[in-house]
Amino acid sequence: MYQLLLVLHVLGATIWVGGHLVLSLAILPRALRTRNPSIILEFESAYERIGIPALLVQVVTGLMLAHHWVPEVESWLSADTPLTRLIFVKLALLAATVVLGAHARLRIIPRLNSDNLPLLAYHVVTVTLLGVAFLVAGAAFRTGGVN
Repeated sequence: MYQLLLVLHVLGATIWVGGHLVLSLAILPRALRTRNPSIILEFESAYERIGIPALLVQVVTGLMLAHHWVPEVESWLSADTPLTRLIFVKLALLAATVVLGAHARLRIIPRLNSDNLPLLAYHVVTVTLLGVAFLVAGAAFRTGGVN
């Protein structure tokens, strides 16, 4: 069961972070250069169909993996051990991702135009960096990267 959870978690991370890297490094610069928000909207409408389910898979499997590593859920928000610190970091990264994603989805994207495109760009780059930080924290579970 653990191996299946880990594979699904890594697959979700691949889709989520990979999609955001493509968005940040390939799609977003072109949209900013041409001041054309439809480039972002076109990518977003296609990517969202697999990106959001991938994020949900990550959340569910991440919680199950956290329970595997630290069964006492009440200790997940403590910094008592290297494992609880990692779980806390990943939960904080998730909270930041959800807040930024919800703000972009509910406030920026419905009104997206050439004037507020730079604001969306900051969100996209930040969510991408949060995704990379998720990967680093996830790798630390196996490499002992936090003491």
